[in-house]
Amino acid sequence: MLVLEAKLKGKTEQYSLIDEAIRTALFVRNKALRLWIDVKGSDKYDLNKHCAVLAKEFDFAKKLNSTARQSSAERSWSAISRYFDNCKKKVSGKKGYPKFKKRGHSVEYKQSGWKLSEDRKHITLTDGFKIGRLKLVGSRDLNFYQIEQIKRVRLVKRADGYYAQFCVDVDRREEVPPFKTTIGLDVGLNYFYTDSNGQTIENPRSLRKSERQLKKLQRKVSKRKKGSANRRKAVKRLARKHLQVSRQRKDFAIKTARCVVRSNDLIAYEDLQVCNMIKNHKLAKSISDASWSMFRGWVEYFGKVFGKVTVAVPPQYTSQNCSTCGTLVKKALSERTHQCSHCGTVLDRDHNAALNILAIGLNRVGHTQISTPVESSTSAS
Repeated sequence: MLVLEAKLKGKTEQYSLIDEAIRTALFVRNKALRLWIDVKGSDKYDLNKHCAVLAKEFDFAKKLNSTARQSSAERSWSAISRYFDNCKKKVSGKKGYPKFKKRGHSVEYKQSGWKLSEDRKHITLTDGFKIGRLKLVGSRDLNFYQIEQIKRVRLVKRADGYYAQFCVDVDRREEVPPFKTTIGLDVGLNYFYTDSNGQTIENPRSLRKSERQLKKLQRKVSKRKKGSANRRKAVKRLARKHLQVSRQRKDFAIKTARCVVRSNDLIAYEDLQVCNMIKNHKLAKSISDASWSMFRGWVEYFGKVFGKVTVAVPPQYTSQNCSTCGTLVKKALSERTHQCSHCGTVLDRDHNAALNILAIGLNRVGHTQISTPVESSTSAS
């Protein structure tokens, strides 16, 4: 599935109608969750059937397209199923019991309730809210795909405007020549990552660099009177700055992951439990700013796109064991140099960990499997 995004340009009245559709979708989602809580044994199909009952009971719910109501119920069920999965897996800590939401940011249509123009530069929303025709602004050309391939259309509200996301049913594959190289990655805070070749990538620290501006904008929000127009304007400026930081973080993760995956046939990395690591309040902000989980997700995604091997290895003792002889050399977190008294190896702590990660990754998948995806794709062509 490929997600293409374009910004929506329209009138103020149309934006207000989109907000109303988003609130209605949130209402249906919460009502579906209420049904599951009140009626024991309710399943996914019961939640979908309840959408028709809500449409008969509430006139504003009837305005929303039937497939959009079903999508809202499916969102509720996805939260429920995730809770059940965490219980079955016996995940430590909170299991993520589904909660009611106060704010919504998107409404999702399936293959009805919308229509694209012939030049694919405008979209018309045709449900009961009568949002009408909106202009699509973006660099992605929808003419490359058939209308039947667009399975869902999602309207998203962000701090800097409204966007349309098109979920296109395509299998994205790109053929790249095999480099016959392998790499191990050790993510950190001093450097974003250190690889098994000893090379490092600087940590962008997007939040830290913008923290002074964020604090200034936050003070302006606090000084404005609650409910005033000036406070709403200050809140929007603060939200746009937060959005800019999140986009910088995402852009860095995507570009770095793509470069790493394209230039190596096997990528090994640590299977870190970031949700547990951020419980350390002294490092929580820096760990969240580094966005290791996002980087890992894009590495795995590009691994499928380019047909490369990606393997997550357990992080235990990767920094403590010697990469040359395997001797356990205990070190505090503040010690940044690995010195082995047994074989005399002296390495940077992160470089030593990256070598251990690569060795574990190779043992897990086997040396003969490194070029298998690439060779199979080239032979098929």
